[in-house]
Amino acid sequence: MGNLLFIVLGLVLLIAGGNWLLKSAVALSLRLYIPKIIIGMTVVSFATSAPELIVSVKAALDGFPDLSLGNVVGSNIANLGLVLAITIIMGSINVRKSFYTTDWPVMMVASLLFCGFIYFDGVLQQYEGIILVSLLFVFLVYLLRFQKTAVVDEMPEDDVPLPLYKIALFLGIGGTALWGGSELLIDGAIGLASSFGVSDRVIGITIVSVGTSIPELAASVIAVLKKEKAISLGNLIGSNIFNLLAVLGITSIITPITVMDEGLLSSDIFWMLGISFLILPLVFFPKGLRLGWRDGLILLAFYATFIYFTIK
Repeated sequence: MGNLLFIVLGLVLLIAGGNWLLKSAVALSLRLYIPKIIIGMTVVSFATSAPELIVSVKAALDGFPDLSLGNVVGSNIANLGLVLAITIIMGSINVRKSFYTTDWPVMMVASLLFCGFIYFDGVLQQYEGIILVSLLFVFLVYLLRFQKTAVVDEMPEDDVPLPLYKIALFLGIGGTALWGGSELLIDGAIGLASSFGVSDRVIGITIVSVGTSIPELAASVIAVLKKEKAISLGNLIGSNIFNLLAVLGITSIITPITVMDEGLLSSDIFWMLGISFLILPLVFFPKGLRLGWRDGLILLAFYATFIYFTIK
């Protein structure tokens, strides 16, 4: 009963936190005259990736490396196969050129780099973590200096600039609510799963990863409902980049991460690469530079297949 209560309270905090975070992100983009997709890929992505960072560092330090790795790999798959799928089923997103010339390629480079580091020796070393974090800084500098709007966004009438103190307040409260909600949800989910004797990798790649992806889901769904599609798409692509470069980078700098369950190397990382690549053709087909409900159904089917083969 206690685990179910944690899950419900966690969901409530996540939905509220997503709303507050979105308010601060929109207001910040207006105040700084920065395209909203950049705010989505930086401020919102970092806040919604905070649960992955906290969970991964704690898991690695506590001696559960598969929970740490499975959390990030599973979250990246869930962000695209579950969160993006639900988001574009709710409302289509029109995409511009810089999405596939910058944002998607960086996500693929980060994914391939991580897979290359981990695949051959089964360890993410400290120097490899430094390389990942360094690449993140280069990407952020590029974003802030050169990135153009990558998504056709509607300007709703409620885009009103907020005072700086309100932006900081909403950002702080929203980020804290997302973190607290994720913690409650993960505790409840792990409590339920552990009673079935499931392995660390499977718990990490399914339950924990979905739990830590719910901030992205909450922020993205609220963004779509409020017609802030640029923040929605930028948040998801940015979160995947942050998960690989920041979460695993920082975690491996603190302590090297060793793969314990070979299923992560023989299966999970290839599912992550597959769904990351799949986004590109979906953007072009059947309608050019657009993600619609049919694409969402394809991504959901991919994710359901992944979950089936993981837990069977």
